[in-house]
Amino acid sequence: MKVLFLDESGDHNLLAIDPQYPIFVLGGVILDKEYAEGELTRRMNIFKQKLFGTEDVILHTADITRNRSGFERMKEPAFREYFYEELNELMSGLDYRVVACAIRKDEHLAKYGLSALDPYMLSFDILVERLCFEVGRVSRGGLIVAEERDPTLDRELELAYLNLKIQGTRYIKAKDIIDRIAGLVLRSKSENVAGLQLADLVVTPIGRHVLGKRDKEDWRIVEKKLRRSRDGRVEGAGLVILPR
Repeated sequence: MKVLFLDESGDHNLLAIDPQYPIFVLGGVILDKEYAEGELTRRMNIFKQKLFGTEDVILHTADITRNRSGFERMKEPAFREYFYEELNELMSGLDYRVVACAIRKDEHLAKYGLSALDPYMLSFDILVERLCFEVGRVSRGGLIVAEERDPTLDRELELAYLNLKIQGTRYIKAKDIIDRIAGLVLRSKSENVAGLQLADLVVTPIGRHVLGKRDKEDWRIVEKKLRRSRDGRVEGAGLVILPR
């Protein structure tokens, strides 16, 4: 079974657009379920033990950049450099595929006005399609795992998934989504799910890249992991940027 672990970067709200970060990215990693629960979790725990002496710290970009929730040592320049060297090595050596949809919210709103679709729901449709493409014709060969947010947003996501099973997408029929995807599971951040932490680590470099900011080593790693078409293209296969 292939599992798509989801995370996001930015705010999906179209009513208040941050001029410093006017995009929304929904991205994720696709891994074999057995690999995610075994090798990925094992190697991530080794990384945590090596750097922090515990497996309980949860890799979360916002906490890492703000030196909080177990990442207080990131204030030390030498440790910070060592951390990113080790993290880049970990992310480079793992076996996963990245899929993401980035929406330039200001352009999206300008193009569609009041009929503009919610960026989260639009991105979700696209990522479910890519998971279906990866699964192929294997019945119940895919699973979606997302992080719990708040009850309202979680319910919206569950309704969006239900809608896909009723209406399908542009390229995947509803019956095929029902057949190929076993379900949508919401997990709490406190559960320390390795796949969700890996998803968190890939979305920020994608956001920076789409914004045109200077690419760092983490983007170069993520770029190599992006899903590709048969002729090697990333655009549309692993990374969708909207509006086109």
